[in-house]
Amino acid sequence: MPSGLRSAFSYLALTAAVFSLLPGMPLLGAVAAGVAVLLGWQDMRNVPRVVFAVALVMLVFALGYDPALIVTAAGNMTRLTGLMLAVMLLSNVLARTRDLQQISSSLFGGKPLTRYLSLAFGTSLVSVPLNFGSVAVVGSLVGERIRRNGDSPATRNATRAVLRGFGVAPTFSPLSISVVLTLTLLPQVSLISLLLLAVPFSVFMVLAGLRWREPESADISDEDDSRAGAASWLRFGGLILAVCVGVLWLSHQFGLSYAHAVALSCLGAVLLYRVSGWLKGQNPPLTSMAHVSNELAIVGGSAFIGAVLSGVVLGQISGQPEMPVWLWALMAAGVPWLFFMAGLAGMNPIIIATLVGGILGSLWPTAAQLGLAIAMVTGWGITAFGTPFAANALIMERLTGYRARDASFRWGLALSLSGLSAASLLAMSVTFWLA
Repeated sequence: MPSGLRSAFSYLALTAAVFSLLPGMPLLGAVAAGVAVLLGWQDMRNVPRVVFAVALVMLVFALGYDPALIVTAAGNMTRLTGLMLAVMLLSNVLARTRDLQQISSSLFGGKPLTRYLSLAFGTSLVSVPLNFGSVAVVGSLVGERIRRNGDSPATRNATRAVLRGFGVAPTFSPLSISVVLTLTLLPQVSLISLLLLAVPFSVFMVLAGLRWREPESADISDEDDSRAGAASWLRFGGLILAVCVGVLWLSHQFGLSYAHAVALSCLGAVLLYRVSGWLKGQNPPLTSMAHVSNELAIVGGSAFIGAVLSGVVLGQISGQPEMPVWLWALMAAGVPWLFFMAGLAGMNPIIIATLVGGILGSLWPTAAQLGLAIAMVTGWGITAFGTPFAANALIMERLTGYRARDASFRWGLALSLSGLSAASLLAMSVTFWLA
């Protein structure tokens, strides 16, 4: 199938997401994303095919059960696919910059402890605008070192650091699907209140990872000639800050949904990059969207499935349940484990988040929604680095040759279990305190 046609439908889905406030645009976006997936079906992996096939089954079911569910699910699908495509465009733009290459390379310098922390925290920071692109960029450098120097404790620890650094990003990144979906489903929770809990937890998880790494020779330093100066870090950090400020401005000043604001802010940064290129006499090529069928199927399909299932369940619930505070707190404690167990079964966190946020969020005590929100984002983050079916683990397996099962279980199971316990305690305490 011509790649240009697939790219055109992907851009149509993105355009519909941008204008999603207009009548008919959510349905148009969902249809365009679905067509893009079908056009790229032959090139897709098995897991995205299964997710999208289940979404089609949910579509047929909703037609017979309650067609109104289709409108809601299509809107959910359009918002999240638009968000994903906008972040991917921003990722593609930043991946071309010299600043990012210098920053990524400089993370490998220093002694073993410094190198691990640099890679973990650096990957987390790069993940804010790049999402999975950060794993591809930094992970490719790890793979290059393996090809050049062979397997070693240093490369295995570097792989641990990249996976764990990216894994905590869904917990705190204002541009991640996890935070966007959580704030969309739990509108009583503010971004600032969530970050006040999520950022310290993310730092805790990275530092806890120091306990589960291999010993290296302290006298061996992997210095790199390509060092990132303060200007590179300032430009990159300034871009992240500008995008996040744009998100807050659009959501508060114009009342846009958080997902819509993130997509528009990312696209604004992409537009500024292209204008800057034109002013310098350059003509940056238009990014092709011909090879995003896997991502569209997983993100869009999961969003559609979750919306239909949560709508069906909510339709069977009547009234507000009266439960003691300790029971709400206990339920919050179980949410991170639910994400992790579903991830071990190969289920995408978007489905679980939509079900948990859509169902429990409508029943949860309003004052204590922060407890459910922190349970969702921490569970999502631990699932991202602790399960072998996560996209980042599969990307690192392809780049480094280290099996995803080894990275998730043999290298990090104890960290995952410790993180889940800490996340449960935090979510339970916040819920009990606020309820």
